[in-house]
Amino acid sequence: MATNRWRLDGQTALITGASAGIGLAIVRELLAFGADVLLVARDPAALETACDELADEFPDRDILSLAANVADDEDRRAILDWVEDHSEAINILINNAGGNVTKAAVDYTEDEWRGIFETNLFSAFELSRYAHPLLTRHAVSSIVNVGSVSGMVAVRSGAPYGMAKAAMHQLTRNLAAEWAEDGVRVNAVAPWYIRTRRTSGPLSDPDYYEEVIDRTPMRRIGEPEEVAAAVGFLCLPAASYITGECIAVDGGFLRYGF
Repeated sequence: MATNRWRLDGQTALITGASAGIGLAIVRELLAFGADVLLVARDPAALETACDELADEFPDRDILSLAANVADDEDRRAILDWVEDHSEAINILINNAGGNVTKAAVDYTEDEWRGIFETNLFSAFELSRYAHPLLTRHAVSSIVNVGSVSGMVAVRSGAPYGMAKAAMHQLTRNLAAEWAEDGVRVNAVAPWYIRTRRTSGPLSDPDYYEEVIDRTPMRRIGEPEEVAAAVGFLCLPAASYITGECIAVDGGFLRYGF
């Protein structure tokens, strides 16, 4: 009984932004716990490469993928149609897809800031709503949203990204309260700097890197697997009484006061 609390055997997870970085690490984490996975990402070639690697690593798991842009509502609806075609229901939804353009607030075009909201926030809201009927076919299921410390404090991400992530954290709390009676737990994680392709640019500047490290008590950059571990835990039966939470995966960044 205790062992089953730390496994996801027989469960199916839908993960967005799944072809690289944090998303791919989350896929691996869930596969290792025994889940089958449905991967969504924009880049078909990257998605195919990721699936080939995963199939070699986890030959006994079902691994399916769909190239789609979660910022587009037609694609979002197509994702859920695809899920229904390949699975009776899903147990887990991971809203990980994201993107950013960093500028001064006065320099954003309307298309740019609206695009940031579509990718980071509206996609999570809509996919959660569309997935709700599938999630509630099970007695218990879960959603995990990948937020950011940018949604909690001002960092150099640009205002729209921070706004979108703050709203995602509040979405997490609202859905957790509203959908608890449906058996759907909703939680979030909030990473600080994690070593991915997206962060390699700013972190390649030695002075900027030192600033980041100086504000991080653990004095290192996080790894995608460390975010994935927190996401994986929140999906487990062992976390069955946790909902509405946002776990910072930040090396102590948010707790550093001096």
